[in-house]
Amino acid sequence: METEEYDVEKCLNIADELKAEGNEHFRAKQWEEALSKYRSALGHLPKRKQREQTPDAGKGKGREVDPEDEPEYEATESPANAETAETEEVPLTEAEVKCAKARAVLNANIGACYVKIGDHKEVVAACTAALRDDPTYVKALQRRASSNEQVGSWSSLSSAQEDYETLLKALPPDSPEVRSIKRSLQSLKPRIEAAQKQETAEMVDKLKGLGNSILGNFGLSTDNFQFVPNGQGGYSMNFVR
Repeated sequence: METEEYDVEKCLNIADELKAEGNEHFRAKQWEEALSKYRSALGHLPKRKQREQTPDAGKGKGREVDPEDEPEYEATESPANAETAETEEVPLTEAEVKCAKARAVLNANIGACYVKIGDHKEVVAACTAALRDDPTYVKALQRRASSNEQVGSWSSLSSAQEDYETLLKALPPDSPEVRSIKRSLQSLKPRIEAAQKQETAEMVDKLKGLGNSILGNFGLSTDNFQFVPNGQGGYSMNFVR
């Protein structure tokens, strides 16, 4: 056990050195170099294990939002353990807590690099990885929500809405970020509705195109079929010449 703990501490020390180098590159606006260092640091840490936990696990105190889009330089709070499940969890060891904390910070830093590069889908992926180790990690939630807004799809905007709602629960009521988060939530609602309508219409058009390509062989089209509400939550199909 002592040897295992020593190996973990050695990995953490190497990862911390690489993270510090990445921070220097980030401060110098060398985004790709910083990204490389953060990824290298992450590679020196044990991978996250799939664990089970009780419904109450993972409820931790949220971090204050950093107004600047900067990477984490220090991690001082313990991350929540894992994703919610209905079964009792074996507690994390001290070494696992340290590794989870380090992984969360590095993945959030990777997300910060992708923010600067402008690759918002990668920001979402990196912050999602960070949140697996720390579900109430405020910086990761904020970056993921902001980038999902930039992606702009129905599912992305809905995910941003969920993250902003989580932030409101995680942050203290007197946090200066609460007002801006509420504004973001208000602006998201019409965008989600518009994206839903647009994507639904596009899907219907594609289905109609597919249907017409098949029905055309029989001299028919989708215009020959009408769908009328049946009053029971479903539709009746009528054939029209």
